[in-house]
Amino acid sequence: MNKVSYIFLSLFLCFFSSVLSGKEKRTKQQIANTPNKIIVQPEKQIIPPQIETEEENNLLAEFKTYNIGKNTNEGTVSVKDSIIEIVASGGDIWGNEDEGYFLFKPAKGDFEATVRVHSVSPVNLYTKAGIMARSDLSDKSKHVYFLVFPDNQERNKNNGGCEFQYREKRGGDSKAIYPDQQTAGEKFNVSFPETWIKLKREGNKFSASISNDNENWNEYSVHEQKMPKSLLIGLAVTSHDAKGYTRTEFSELQIENIE
Repeated sequence: MNKVSYIFLSLFLCFFSSVLSGKEKRTKQQIANTPNKIIVQPEKQIIPPQIETEEENNLLAEFKTYNIGKNTNEGTVSVKDSIIEIVASGGDIWGNEDEGYFLFKPAKGDFEATVRVHSVSPVNLYTKAGIMARSDLSDKSKHVYFLVFPDNQERNKNNGGCEFQYREKRGGDSKAIYPDQQTAGEKFNVSFPETWIKLKREGNKFSASISNDNENWNEYSVHEQKMPKSLLIGLAVTSHDAKGYTRTEFSELQIENIE
């Protein structure tokens, strides 16, 4: 290699080396200036049930679902052979805030809601499932709730398998109406799958009843409470166990406006 060629090759290598060095510095600088990626968790969505068959469409097309409570595990709903199965978690529907699964639709004015309860799997003594009328989807919402338990064991002041529960003020304490233990007998017992429950609104009066044949009804309670004219009505289920799931089966769900 002659002297001229050697000088030219040396200059070329120096130039190429400086280009690579500059590129590496820029790359490091770009990485240093790149902000950390922020992962934004999506807000909880109000979603319609996942409808896959015509039967599901007929039963659930009007309804939406929501997991009440920011820490509530995701629940599911499905339909097979006219049975609505809800699998739900949640710490409880009680106290100042609620955790559970809600299958609902809007209803305006007076209504009558009935459903047959086939089964409630007992995750906890206070696992609950029933008909709820709710002001909104927040965990602190005002509501009225006629519910059944998995069995007829004694619970606090309750000696039967159902209970009427309510929250009169947003974020206020939940309260319950219990049967008269001296006179109730067994008429408020559950006997799955032969158990129907009813929640009825007339103005601000809410009445609850239970039946073992869908014809003869025993009135459980009547409660007056100021509520918005438009409410969210449907089925509410909680396992009473933040990490556990209850499986509840319903059928013959009807929610009708009444004159």
